[in-house]
Amino acid sequence: MSTTFNIAVLPGDGIGVDVTAEAVKVLQGLEPKLDGVKFAFHAYSVGAGEYLKHGDPLPVEAFDACRQADAVLLGAMGLPDVRWPDGREMAPQVDLRERLQLYCGLRPIRLYHERDTPLKGYGTGSFPAAESDRNPPTTGRLASGHSIDFVIVRESTEGLFSARLSKASPEKGEVCDVMRITRAGSERVCRAAFRLAQKRRREITLVDKANVLPSMVFFRSVFDAVAREFPDVKASHVYVDAAALYLVQRPHTFDVLVTENMFGDILSDLAAGLVGGMGMAPSGDIGDDCAVFQPSHGTAPDIAGKGIANPIAAILSAALMLEWLGHAETLRGAERIRGAVETVLIDPANRTPDLGGKLTTTQMGERIVRSL
Repeated sequence: MSTTFNIAVLPGDGIGVDVTAEAVKVLQGLEPKLDGVKFAFHAYSVGAGEYLKHGDPLPVEAFDACRQADAVLLGAMGLPDVRWPDGREMAPQVDLRERLQLYCGLRPIRLYHERDTPLKGYGTGSFPAAESDRNPPTTGRLASGHSIDFVIVRESTEGLFSARLSKASPEKGEVCDVMRITRAGSERVCRAAFRLAQKRRREITLVDKANVLPSMVFFRSVFDAVAREFPDVKASHVYVDAAALYLVQRPHTFDVLVTENMFGDILSDLAAGLVGGMGMAPSGDIGDDCAVFQPSHGTAPDIAGKGIANPIAAILSAALMLEWLGHAETLRGAERIRGAVETVLIDPANRTPDLGGKLTTTQMGERIVRSL
């Protein structure tokens, strides 16, 4: 019996258009290799370009399609010069997270080849199991041969971002943003993070600022309460400033990290830098009924249309989407895509300019399709 998954495709703005085309190409190349699974792609115009044309960056038709689709594949949205009257850049992707309650922001960080990390001594070998390997290096030298493979789980519906639509009055001499942390919001994202840790190496780290902020003290208390529901997962805490340090010093010691919206936004970019940059960083924003998958990078209008953007983050986001769909064949397809990316990157010539190579966006996509 055949299953058809309806995928809403939102290419968006800038290089979002370029990289989404390659992600769709890979899924189309994968489809004949899957038993009884097909994809129906439906494209919709969203983003700053759509706003300039018709006055709404997220039209009702596109939003309804996202809500009804089996999954959403998004490129990137927004342009620096297209802003709301109050000066904020348009971010319909954030509107999607909030309106669809996509509270679980997955940011997988995996090093596919050692030549792509700025950290010396890190490879892509198996993760060390010894307890001593989980401790920070004491020699001042980076651990040799360790892999980088962890996931940041970012709460995506509240936190410091919750104040983004508030009306500011700069003439008063100050503007305040509010950090909103609710019990319900914290419980659901922490439970999602613990369930993910159960499928991985059974270790989870809460990233907070509970030594200073009352909101973070509350967040930690909720995390600790949820931790008692998962006695098979080793739970720990780290302050966000220390997390930034440890991600550079010893990224191999992390498995799953869960954190607030703004902290996750910042640490995700830092973490992407450990594995080759934003072109290597996929993401998913997942709720109870809907999910959106997109590369972590922005629209990069300076290189849009030039055919030099790295499509790997978009392609890996498609793999993350297949994993979320949960069908036995889509799970197999997700692994085939990741395996193809790994195979392609073995050859040092297979790099787009952001990784020091000369491949075009299309050439990279074609190589990954052939390696499926």
